[in-house]
Amino acid sequence: MAKAVTFAGRDSRRGHLAMLAFSALVAGSFSLGAMAAPFVDPAALTTLRFILAGLIVGVAAMATTGIKRSAFDAPWRYLVLGLLLALYFVFMFEGLKTAAPVSAAAVFTLTPVMAAGFGWVLLRQITTPRMALALTIGAAGAAWVIFRADWHAVLNTHIGRGEWVYFWGCAAHALYAPMVRKLNRGEPAVVFSFGVMVAGALLLVLWSWPAIWATDWRAMPAIVWVTLAYVAIAASAATFVLMQYATMRLPAAKVMAYTYLTPCWVILWEIALGRGVPPLGVLAGIAMTILALYLLLED
Repeated sequence: MAKAVTFAGRDSRRGHLAMLAFSALVAGSFSLGAMAAPFVDPAALTTLRFILAGLIVGVAAMATTGIKRSAFDAPWRYLVLGLLLALYFVFMFEGLKTAAPVSAAAVFTLTPVMAAGFGWVLLRQITTPRMALALTIGAAGAAWVIFRADWHAVLNTHIGRGEWVYFWGCAAHALYAPMVRKLNRGEPAVVFSFGVMVAGALLLVLWSWPAIWATDWRAMPAIVWVTLAYVAIAASAATFVLMQYATMRLPAAKVMAYTYLTPCWVILWEIALGRGVPPLGVLAGIAMTILALYLLLED
C-alpha cells in the first residue's frame, strides 16, 4: 500500500512538472504571436500549426511507443477532442476581432473554474475547499498581472460581443481537459495527442481553407516563420503531449489552474525579447499565483 501511494505521489508530481513546462511554453506563443499577427491571418497560421505539430508528434510516436491500429478503434473520440480545440482557437480569433486583448485575457482566467465544474460532471472529481481557495487566489493574481496592477483598467473592463464569443471558446478549452481522461483508453500520451491533432487539423482546414489559399506565403517576413516553427514544435506538439500526460495524473481543475501562470511567463518572455518591464505592483499578482499553486500542490 505504501509503495502504491509513493508511485501515485510521484505521478502527481510529474503531472505538475508537465503543466509547469506547459504554461511556460504556451506563454512564448503569446509574445511571438503578437509580433507575427500583423503579417498573417491567425486562422491560416493556426491550421499550419496543427498540421506541422501533427507531423512532429506522429514521427515521435512511431519512433517511441509506435502507433497500434487499436488506438484508432473509436476515431470519433479524436474528432470530439479535435473539435473542442478547433472551437477554442476559432472563437478566440473571432472574439479578438472586437475584444481588447486585456479583456480577453480576463475571460481566460475563468477557464480553471469551468474545468473544475466539467471535471465534477464528467468524472465526479471533487473540488475541495482548499482547491476552491487556491483557484480563487490564482484567478485574482492572474487578473492583477493581466491588468498590470492598474485598478483603472479593471474598472473600465466591459463585456462585449467579442468577450462573449471568446468565453465559449474558453468553455470548450475547459471541457477538453476532463474529456481527455474520459475518452482515453490507455493510449500513450504521444499517440493520443497525434490523433487529436490530426482531427483538429482536418477541422481547421475545412474552416480556414479560403484564408490559407488567399495568403501569399512567399511574401511573409522571417518573424512569421519563426513564430510558426515555435508554435508548431514548442507550443503545440510539446504542450499537447504534456497536457495529455498531466490530465491522466491530475484532476482537471489542477491541470487548468496552470493557465494562471501564463501571464507571469508572458512577462518574462516580454522582458527577454526587450519589450519592456511591467510595473512593480505586478509582483503582487505573481506572488498570488505562486501561492495558489502551492495550495494545489499540497493535497
